[in-house]
Amino acid sequence: MTGTGERRVVPLMRDALYLGSVLVFTAGVQLFVLTEHTANDFAWTIAVPLTAAFLGAFYWCAVPLAFLSARESVWANARVAIPGVLVFLWATLATTVIHRAKFHFHSSGQLAKGAAWLWLIIYAADPILVSIGFAQQQRTRGTNPPRTAPLPGGYRAAIFVHGAISVSVGAAVFAAPGWVARWWPWPLTPLTGRAMGSWLLGLGVVLLTAAAENDWVRIRIATASYAILGFLELVAVARYRTEIVHAPAGWLFAAFEASVLALGVAGVVGAQRATHAAGFAARSHGN
Repeated sequence: MTGTGERRVVPLMRDALYLGSVLVFTAGVQLFVLTEHTANDFAWTIAVPLTAAFLGAFYWCAVPLAFLSARESVWANARVAIPGVLVFLWATLATTVIHRAKFHFHSSGQLAKGAAWLWLIIYAADPILVSIGFAQQQRTRGTNPPRTAPLPGGYRAAIFVHGAISVSVGAAVFAAPGWVARWWPWPLTPLTGRAMGSWLLGLGVVLLTAAAENDWVRIRIATASYAILGFLELVAVARYRTEIVHAPAGWLFAAFEASVLALGVAGVVGAQRATHAAGFAARSHGN
């Protein structure tokens, strides 16, 4: 593919991100709002509402991540989420295949049955669609804008640590959900554990990518989504705190989510200041 100037977001990637923002918003409504109705309204039954709310928070934090990335014209400013999205999509497809017997494909309820088949269509098609779009982006010629607002060392280290923790926990719960269930704050099944693990793996890769990008402008979309995630997870814990069966693990989980919120808010503030400073410098140079 040919191109001049800065590398732009290709149409296929933009369309996939816009579509993804609609799909994750819908799933978030099903899981974070209609939390206790998954037996009738969702692709599979989630018996523990806190698990549904946990997953719903991830889906909703992905809405601005996908939508705002789609609105970016420069690929370097949109790509922070894409490697993590790909990991999440392929892991979720694997989860669906492994636990296909648990899905509502043969439910007597038409809404649940339709949700299951729609889920299968989405997670069979989306990993391929986004992978093709990513391959197109890699072949697109052009330059990346220079890094003009590097991250402070402490903040960069913090998001790296959060990313490493998310990847480690996600890999553990995906590979051995039964073992993780022994110490997880609330009850898990292999299906819900792997569904959560898919999100944690994707999140971890996004955070590690953000640390590698090392620029406020390039990661500003991810910081806003991270703040939203921390807030929604804390709401979920407060809403269903009676489902916490391992109190020490529950407090540790709540403390980590509070750090997610704090790190996300600090990132939003830092990115906003850096963006305004860059815009002011550009205007001053122009005058």
